[in-house]
Amino acid sequence: VQLVESGGGLAQAGGSLRLSCAASGFPVDYHALGWFRQAPGKDREAVSCISTVDGSTYYTDSVKGRFTLSRDKARNTVFLQMNNLKPEDTAVYYCATTYSECWLVKMNQYGSMDYWGKGTLVTVSS
Repeated sequence: VQLVESGGGLAQAGGSLRLSCAASGFPVDYHALGWFRQAPGKDREAVSCISTVDGSTYYTDSVKGRFTLSRDKARNTVFLQMNNLKPEDTAVYYCATTYSECWLVKMNQYGSMDYWGKGTLVTVSS
């Protein structure tokens, strides 16, 4: 199992970025897949998750209405579209998967996720 994130970079406040998480070794619709982020000096926090059961999505309150998570089965990739970015979105973003479901992400149980990517840095300037 391998997860590779891409799409990070520098954006201005109010701008957009789209992160990708390319999966190999398993079909992306067979495992819940979540995004976490970690800002400098802060703990890792859950951002979003897409469920295997029905493709439903979860978003933490601070990104609701701005971030959209989607899944492309043909490309075995999950995308996190981030709009109206804010300086507080600055962090390293990680995708992770679990044999369990999105409840682990909702509970920010990042220590219980099964596989992780190496992360991609998002920097939002004011």
